[in-house]
Amino acid sequence: MHVNRRQFAIGAAALGGAAALGFPARANVTSLEIIAAAGPGGGYDTLARTVQGIAQELKLIDNAQVINVPGAGGTVGLAQLVNQKKPNALLTAGLGMVGAVILNKSPVTLDQVTPVARLQGEYQPLVVSAKSDIKTLDDLVKKYKADPGSVSWGGFGIGSPDHLVSALVIKAVGGDVKKMNYIVVGAGGEMLPFVISNKVTVATGGYAEFAEHIKSGTLRAIGISSPERLPGIDVPTFKEQGVDAELVNWRGLVGSPGIDADTLASLDGILTKVAQSDQWAEACKRNGWQNLHLNAADVKTFLDSEKSRIGALLTELGLA
Repeated sequence: MHVNRRQFAIGAAALGGAAALGFPARANVTSLEIIAAAGPGGGYDTLARTVQGIAQELKLIDNAQVINVPGAGGTVGLAQLVNQKKPNALLTAGLGMVGAVILNKSPVTLDQVTPVARLQGEYQPLVVSAKSDIKTLDDLVKKYKADPGSVSWGGFGIGSPDHLVSALVIKAVGGDVKKMNYIVVGAGGEMLPFVISNKVTVATGGYAEFAEHIKSGTLRAIGISSPERLPGIDVPTFKEQGVDAELVNWRGLVGSPGIDADTLASLDGILTKVAQSDQWAEACKRNGWQNLHLNAADVKTFLDSEKSRIGALLTELGLA
């Protein structure tokens, strides 16, 4: 895995000058309570249980418990974390929760938590049916510009990462996102029949949702939201096709409000060691994740930027 030496040095200095991998991982956190802000089986639940298993296997902690608290795009779990104020509690969070706080007018926000780590993410392709006359991203752009209403964009809920990546592509080609014909068709198995049968013009979601159908030729991927080509994925990025749009459906963990510096250093150390382990690399491969680890110092800056960017986009969509 590539390590940015400058960022690593800054992060280590911020934690008291610890040497590489020398975070005080067991200084004052010996157990974890991880709130998965969704029901069993989803992305947040899988992340929580993967971290739980690896942290225990590596003996970074004595025990870890995962609690599922679904509801309102993760903001019910967010409220529980904020109100309980447990120093050893972590909550799954991600791009979807950034939007959910705004869409649900949540009384608690991500401003109240302590960012600890970004861990993984999924870049999103735009896919069309093999039956479609759209062969390239340029074909889609031309069709949209000729008649915005003739292009249906399929994905998960309003304000979801699927909605956002579609809007970013439209913005990047000079279109009006309020004219987008976005159709909620669900995710995964719910979505596939609509796009394979060409009942929606184009759809998006995590690459892993479509991988087998892309390989078999029932779907055609015409672009992906990553900043550069992904290893093992032969799909051109939006950017290399002249469309300046980029988005990752990222997930990570945040801690309770106001935890002290030693506790934050311990939590940061635990998750850094998890993210640098062979077990984590295997979990990313198995789940179709990109390893996008950022430590506590860097994820705070990243989260502030995401809240601003996503808030502005939801405003443009008339949802904020």
